[in-house]
Amino acid sequence: MGFFLDAWTWLATGSNWTGGEGVVHRLGEHLYLTAVCLGAACLIALPAGLWLGHVGRGGALAVNISNAGRAVPTFAVLVLLTLSPLGKQGDLPTIIALVLFALPPLLTNTYVGMREADRDVVEAARGMGMSGRQLLARVEVPLAFPLIMTGVRSAAVQVVATATLAALPGGGGLGRIITAGFGTYDTPQVVAGAALVAALALLVEGVLVVAERFLDPMRGRRRGGGKRQPSAAGPRSGSPSRSTPDKFDEKVIPAQPTA
Repeated sequence: MGFFLDAWTWLATGSNWTGGEGVVHRLGEHLYLTAVCLGAACLIALPAGLWLGHVGRGGALAVNISNAGRAVPTFAVLVLLTLSPLGKQGDLPTIIALVLFALPPLLTNTYVGMREADRDVVEAARGMGMSGRQLLARVEVPLAFPLIMTGVRSAAVQVVATATLAALPGGGGLGRIITAGFGTYDTPQVVAGAALVAALALLVEGVLVVAERFLDPMRGRRRGGGKRQPSAAGPRSGSPSRSTPDKFDEKVIPAQPTA
């Protein structure tokens, strides 16, 4: 418990939040890396996943190839890129490594969401005469939206957590607080840096959950808001009821002879 109390003391010290090495500056660098890498990964993976899911061909192969990339450690990719000529291009090696790390969940969830869209609804829309683009934009994407956003949230949290590796080759971000703590054997600073990264990941997750609820094009329909409720007043007086009449037993009355 002493480490956590000391870490809280470190976080409560105002001088640790200001200046070029302060938390505010490092947080800005971390958010910049996260936004750039996640945006680039979305620009690559989302259109590819939407198209492959729409046409239904080649998607399984692309997903398997992207998932195989998860077996490659991000740190190893970052080291190789840093030792290459790209290592002289500032944050470019870190951005490339993080984009490659974010692609699999985005591509997989987008493709699976498109293929798991209700086929009856899709075929009905196609039968109504919708073109391929209209079908994609008005039917398939709204149905696949929850799974797509799940992939975006997963990729965002992974990028936030993995962006700390940017500090190892000399990059910015909250990882610099952790590496500086290791360099000076300041354990409370290391714990404080790790807590900041975890808190930022949870905050990003929460923001994306709220954004998903507000941006979901079918949020009202998913809650069943479009169902018609039966009227408590019953049918209007004077109008014939359209409901099926209750079944009853018919009694046959024999005709009586007249006197």
